Amino acid sequence: MSISVEHPAAGYRKIFDSVEELNEAIPAEVIGTIPSWLGGSVLRMGPGLFEVGGEPLNHLFDGQALIHKFDLKDGGVTYHRRFLRSDAYVRAMTENRVVITEFGTAAFPDPCKNVFSRFFTYFKGIEVTDNCSVNIYTIGEDFYAVTESNYITKVDPDSLETLKKVDLCKYLSVNGVTAHPHTDTDGTVYNIGNCFGKNMSLAYNIVKIPPAQKGTFGMTDNYFVFVEQPVKINLFKFLSAWAFTGATYMDCFESNYSMGTWFHLATKDPPDYLNSHRFRTSAFNIFHHINTYEDQGFIVVDLCTWKGHEFVYNYLYLANLRQEWEEVKKAAVNAPQPEVRRYVLPLDQGKNLVSLSYTTATAVLHPDGTVWLEPEVLFSGPRLAFEFPQINYSQRSGKKYSFAYGLGLNHFIPDRIVKLNVQSKETLTWQEDECYPSEPMFVAKPGATEEEEEDEGVLLSVVVKPGAQRPAFLLILDAVDLKEIARAEVDAIVPVTLHGMYRHPRTEQNNQDTS
Repeated sequence: MSISVEHPAAGYRKIFDSVEELNEAIPAEVIGTIPSWLGGSVLRMGPGLFEVGGEPLNHLFDGQALIHKFDLKDGGVTYHRRFLRSDAYVRAMTENRVVITEFGTAAFPDPCKNVFSRFFTYFKGIEVTDNCSVNIYTIGEDFYAVTESNYITKVDPDSLETLKKVDLCKYLSVNGVTAHPHTDTDGTVYNIGNCFGKNMSLAYNIVKIPPAQKGTFGMTDNYFVFVEQPVKINLFKFLSAWAFTGATYMDCFESNYSMGTWFHLATKDPPDYLNSHRFRTSAFNIFHHINTYEDQGFIVVDLCTWKGHEFVYNYLYLANLRQEWEEVKKAAVNAPQPEVRRYVLPLDQGKNLVSLSYTTATAVLHPDGTVWLEPEVLFSGPRLAFEFPQINYSQRSGKKYSFAYGLGLNHFIPDRIVKLNVQSKETLTWQEDECYPSEPMFVAKPGATEEEEEDEGVLLSVVVKPGAQRPAFLLILDAVDLKEIARAEVDAIVPVTLHGMYRHPRTEQNNQDTS
């Protein structure tokens, strides 16, 4: 994984270009043989429109949501995509301008209005985006496109039609929830959200959706683990500057090096916050959890981290990602260093040392009652990140495991797929010249049990290869050795996708991204 690869042609810029939706599915050219047991659909979410009416959308998370689908049937593959008909998209298309403020792009009032009308438009305050471009997951039998606001959008997984916008504030005491829920073995969906607490402070809520009503946090059989990083929203700026000066979400974040990073524990049954357990470590940013499990009185937490208190999202503006290769590298040098880390939280506060034989992570009780954590580093490479992690979720989520699969980011540019053995720290890599893959999704081979190898299955990734006759393909890898099994090439550029899920055709069991 640590081999340096250069991209002087800067072909990666194509994954940040706007595309059009398709009127109907198009056939793919299959090279190799797709396993007979592998059918169903690959559903992916990501940005697909990066400018409106000549106005650029500034940040990676600002592009209008595009839902993608690769259908696999009888050894053949088709590809389809449609824009999510969110209010943000429909109004932008109607008025030919950015109407609702996105993560890093401010919307301004209609220029045709006079100054008094524009003032009162600002005074009305915040209009939260429903641009659900981050992930897609199921609640019961329904499919929802999501971001990390209070809105989720019900979609038809067959036609990709937008069905219904849902405001979670009408049902839950939250301002927003993560785009990475966890699903328990009985079908219960758990998520974590935030709300305003006493004296306008920020509070966190764990959300439970029982199976009868058919992430960025960790979950074991008995506990939730939430990591509080040293990046906060300045509430005064959020409520005032946004309303009057056209600030964005990005303008309202502030870093606090002195607070470090805190780990919070809560029990599942009965639900309770364990305020007696106070875990702290040095500052880092986090996008995704890999896995969390209990072992011999400890909670083991594996994370994709970025060292330091600086907000990593600062480096994901499109202007940065679209630069020439040498400029991309220069910018990344100043960014926080990525590492895969293992932290171990002792449940017995009388013990100062971690006694698990397979890790070098430590925990020390300080006089003030806090437990200071030092991690074991599972992977670290210069300007190489292991991100968008996946595991054999149905077998190993919340349990001791061996393998994680991730997208390798080379100076923030996705150019490889990586398998990480979290026990031996060994890695395997798939990589091809001028190819830019997406998050690899693990699909277990039918009938595989916990007694068998946990990597018995395949990885699915959408790959873009600019300049090729068919410039995008669905890649199918053997999850054991990362050898290519097949690829399904399409005559279409596919812009960057963030997260998604595999929809099984027969058992109706779904593997969805919950990192």
